[in-house]
Amino acid sequence: MQISIPDFNLMVVAPEIVVLVTALLVMVVDLFLAKEQKDRLAWLSLVGVLAAAGLSYYIWDGSDSQLQGMLVADGYALFLNLVILIAAALAILFSVDYARRVGLAQGEYYTLLLLSAAGMMLMAAAINLMTMFLALEILSVALYVLVGLNRAEQRSAEGALKYLLLGAFASGFLLYGMALLYGQAGTTSLAGLRDYAASLGGEFPPMLLAGLGLMIIGFGFKVALVPFHMWTPDAYEGAPTSVTAFMSVGAKAAGFAALGRLLLYALGDLHGDWVWVLAVLSALTMTMGNLAALRQTSVKRMLAYSSIAHAGYIVAGLAAGNQLGTSAVLFYLFAYAFMNIGAFAVLIAVGRLEESARRGETLDGLTGLTARKPGLAVVMALFMLSLAGVPPMVGFLAKLYVFSAAVQAGLIWLAVLGVINSVISAYYYLRVVVVMFMRDADRAEEGIAPVCLAVQVGLGVASVLIVVLGIWPAPILRLAREAVLAFLGG
Repeated sequence: MQISIPDFNLMVVAPEIVVLVTALLVMVVDLFLAKEQKDRLAWLSLVGVLAAAGLSYYIWDGSDSQLQGMLVADGYALFLNLVILIAAALAILFSVDYARRVGLAQGEYYTLLLLSAAGMMLMAAAINLMTMFLALEILSVALYVLVGLNRAEQRSAEGALKYLLLGAFASGFLLYGMALLYGQAGTTSLAGLRDYAASLGGEFPPMLLAGLGLMIIGFGFKVALVPFHMWTPDAYEGAPTSVTAFMSVGAKAAGFAALGRLLLYALGDLHGDWVWVLAVLSALTMTMGNLAALRQTSVKRMLAYSSIAHAGYIVAGLAAGNQLGTSAVLFYLFAYAFMNIGAFAVLIAVGRLEESARRGETLDGLTGLTARKPGLAVVMALFMLSLAGVPPMVGFLAKLYVFSAAVQAGLIWLAVLGVINSVISAYYYLRVVVVMFMRDADRAEEGIAPVCLAVQVGLGVASVLIVVLGIWPAPILRLAREAVLAFLGG
């Protein structure tokens, strides 16, 4: 009897394989390095991440090659690969000195970071509910451990426990929602769900509605939508700052990637039935996130609530359900990677001295920063202005495209609310700029330790790009539009 062996196109998952192999190499190499040589693991991790990013761009040829109907290497997935890998590369650069200084187990740290990144990439490429769920668990389990990896910090353990418990709860919602979708449509394939939705003639069966609602709850937890955001402030504040920076971008990119495939591709024909759900979630998320951020004195916690608000802006692009909205979401995630991770990196640099690490996360720690480290003050101001949406920073264009998509889709009230929320957010972002430039530090003469070269490089790249992309966004917008055309047209 002749056995038929399936033809596996491994190029579909080549970037993910590179990241996974790098994670295994880090584990093995860690066994043979002395304690003072552990920094080399960061550079090994960075080489693997950059190789995966280059490979993602290399295989981007406009096709949508699939792996057994489970994963796809289309422009949508590969664009999000770049976002996730950029976040991972910047997080690794900012960890070179930080991981050693805080006392993190560097072998485990870099391995878990790479495994989480691989899970995020798989989630972006998933075209089946089963692979989507498995990818979600891969990234989630790694992040749970990363959040609690700093065993010397009580906040880290508290944040990890809350993240784990609520994450397990959300995974249950997600899996039950998938089961209901399968029970109604008889398939776990997103293409199959799309064909089923097209055959309904505009009807929305109750079981399909319930399944979709449960899945939105599950994904809403991952991207920190209100009211599923309760874990975010504690997890972001308790986690090592480099981990917070990475998960604030990577987990969002992966969650929105999966949510976009489900809503825009699989259930796009039912847009009129689910658009109001996303519009309401967007309004609640941006409003609650900004109002909560106004009261924070911890910059790290303020950025956590800011991250919630930005999730609300991004959901407005998804709610639009059109090509402009989807490409705006991709562009927003790309821009957000640089300005948000850069802001956390400044906190890492300010808190470089062990005794001032906690103080460096507060407004008091940033007071008079321009007198001590004017370079850090300038780049932090750029990140704050970009997050606030002040032109000519890239954050302004990101918000403009998202709100324009909402207007184009008839969601004018949502776009107006988004503009109002952007004005509100300017208060707490500009407050950071004010304390850095317009107030005298009570301990300015003490200064802070020299900034690590890797952090300087990462901050330089991020700060330059948020200005350059704000003036000349055409290359990234072109890539985003190409990804969306192939995605929605497939």
